[in-house]
Amino acid sequence: MATVPSAMFAQRTALVSPELHKDNSVTFRLEQPGAHEVLVALAGLEKPLKMTGAQGVWSVTSAPLLSGTYWYSYLVDGRAELDPLNADVMPSYAYLNSVLRVPGPGSEAWERADVPHGEVHRHFYESKIAKGLPGGRSEYFVYTPPGYDAHASIPYPALYLLHGLSQGAADWTAMGGANFVLDNLIAQGKAKPMVVVMPLGYGDLAVAGKQPPEQDFGPLFVANNAMFGKVLLTEIVPRVEAEYSVAKTRDGRAIAGLSMGGSQSLEIGLNSSGKDGSVEFAWIGAFSAATPFVRQPAVSGQVSKLRLLWISCGTEDGLLESNRKFIQALQKNGYTVKAVETPGAHIWPVWQRNLASFAQLLF
Repeated sequence: MATVPSAMFAQRTALVSPELHKDNSVTFRLEQPGAHEVLVALAGLEKPLKMTGAQGVWSVTSAPLLSGTYWYSYLVDGRAELDPLNADVMPSYAYLNSVLRVPGPGSEAWERADVPHGEVHRHFYESKIAKGLPGGRSEYFVYTPPGYDAHASIPYPALYLLHGLSQGAADWTAMGGANFVLDNLIAQGKAKPMVVVMPLGYGDLAVAGKQPPEQDFGPLFVANNAMFGKVLLTEIVPRVEAEYSVAKTRDGRAIAGLSMGGSQSLEIGLNSSGKDGSVEFAWIGAFSAATPFVRQPAVSGQVSKLRLLWISCGTEDGLLESNRKFIQALQKNGYTVKAVETPGAHIWPVWQRNLASFAQLLF
């Protein structure tokens, strides 16, 4: 029976990945002795990082990273793989996503802190509208703030928070730390206690595995968002308003989201109207929204009665120019837009900061 050299065994058991350094650079390592090329596809980078192999172990160190949450995967001879040394994994409908969490120099809004914590509740229900869901089963998460009173005389305002393409209902908490953002802001007196609803954002699940270069992406994406609008307004909102002590008025409702969820927030927020002709949500936020797929609203800014229209995008995001054009068109139609541009690409560290800023302006 062949024996394994002790030095080789020690090297294998000592491998750490990802390894975070003091300057927030990160070293990735992967044991792949038979590979010819290994890359790291890291969120926010235009090109994957090329790893160097030595004795079957491949490694590379990134530049210092902005604090926040990142997804990444290895490309081993062109095949995507998770990091086997990292147990922090986030399910996705289209990608293999290992998770990297880069801490800030102090306590960041999305990090757990020693403050009172709210609760996150998971709900399942059978959708009669959405297509492609196994068994027609959909879900949504609900964050209730610390001290939530189900019988409160004054109902809580509600924020409907939407995820991006290929993501799921759990992403805003598992990746974005949305519950900790609200915990920390409420504890600091910077945000009002509110209920946050995070639904599965698909009217047609077929779009979840699609990408913009594909020929049928545009029509499917638009149809998905329109169908999800019906899901949200006729299935999710009524259920939440029946199950939780939340405001049932437009001034007590906000909607926001990232990427696909940002386009849905704009589409639903600007183009759905209540009995009085005003929009169903008085507060709208869009983070890195896919604006090429959003209709300009039929209702003019003067009669929309919006309390806040907040549109943000990272300065390194490919959607930046389309967001600028969308904002300009809204302003020409009489809308007051809070336009925000922050450093960063199409990544969670941008959206985590967006949520922390947006939540402070609500209600």
